[in-house]
Amino acid sequence: MPARKSRGGRKYGKAAQKRVESAMRRRKKGTLRSGRGGKGGRVKSRKQAIAIGLSEARKKGAKVPRKRSSR
Repeated sequence: MPARKSRGGRKYGKAAQKRVESAMRRRKKGTLRSGRGGKGGRVKSRKQAIAIGLSEARKKGAKVPRKRSSR
């Protein structure tokens, strides 16, 4: 089998991946909270945990694609 050519670059940087992994661990442990300052409720949703991880990565300047704009 020939080696596959990669098309395009990575969509997400390594730093973004680490942030999402961290958020997922915190969700599993039960310490991940939504909202500013940790006053929000506990996050149980997997999708929400990913969104929080990506949001944290964006704030730290990691390579994360822009949010989709609503139409």
